Amino acid sequence: MRILVTGATGKVGQACIAEILESKDFENASIVALCHNRTLNPTDRIETIKGSIADQKTITEALKGITHVIHLATCKETPEKVMDVTVKGLFWLLEECRKSSIFKHFILVGGDASMGHFFYDHSIPVTEAQKHTAYPGCYALSKVLEEVMLEQYQIQYDFPGTCLRAPWIMEKDDFKFSLSFGKDVFGGPVWRELVDENEADQHHKKGTIPLMLDSQNVPIKRNFVHVDDLVRAIQCAILNPVPAKGQTFNICMDEPVDYKKVSKYLKETRNLESVLVKTQYCSTWLDNSKAKFLLDWRPKVDLHELIDRAWNYTRKEEDVRKIWYPG
Repeated sequence: MRILVTGATGKVGQACIAEILESKDFENASIVALCHNRTLNPTDRIETIKGSIADQKTITEALKGITHVIHLATCKETPEKVMDVTVKGLFWLLEECRKSSIFKHFILVGGDASMGHFFYDHSIPVTEAQKHTAYPGCYALSKVLEEVMLEQYQIQYDFPGTCLRAPWIMEKDDFKFSLSFGKDVFGGPVWRELVDENEADQHHKKGTIPLMLDSQNVPIKRNFVHVDDLVRAIQCAILNPVPAKGQTFNICMDEPVDYKKVSKYLKETRNLESVLVKTQYCSTWLDNSKAKFLLDWRPKVDLHELIDRAWNYTRKEEDVRKIWYPG
């Protein structure tokens, strides 16, 4: 088994490669890491190729001898680059895999941005059968285009592909910083823009967290997945190619994160206060039943584990928090 990993230096790529190389199920596997801005150190089981996913020659070279692809490369709200990565890059990957006589399985890690995540009011749990509903912006559009392109290759060529649709992916202390009122906030909403600036500074100083409300003042539920659980889902898809072929799976926590429960748990365990923050966002609930049924996959990180991991994490000096893409 020879696996090409695009986006190999990202949080999912690095975690996925490490787990594959340590797993007894993949002891005969080798990795080709396709890198762009950063790179990995090559080993006897890791070959690195640096270049743009939008370049056909780079893709042709990277796919020599490849049996499996884990496609993680993406970009956020960067209109000048998003089509090169999403459309052109994915097209060259799919074309080269389709023409290969030894290729076996394509794993696309998509995102719940294709379903609009908390931008739209979903009155029932979001399943894989629901239509795409991207929210405004080029990133969400790109996640729809990815899923549709893979789906069409499955229809046109009986292509052996699987889409793992993930919500916001957490690792290390990500979740803690997603609740920061400071300028160090990770992702969105940017809480300090939703309250008075002086209040935001005080909240940040005290470690106060936001309790996000919808337009009706009801605490919001939002979908997350820990990177460890997503990596296990990728492995499950590779190891179960027959039920995985041609399918899309929601890969997420069993229940979305309830901001009211977050507030309660942090008060009980760390005596942190919370403050109500009204937003225009809505609660959603991704249904992961299909992945459990067909892939025999189960998420292990629940709400309390997600919080404890984030607050207990000690970051080393050389492990500086850095956002590699905007949005």
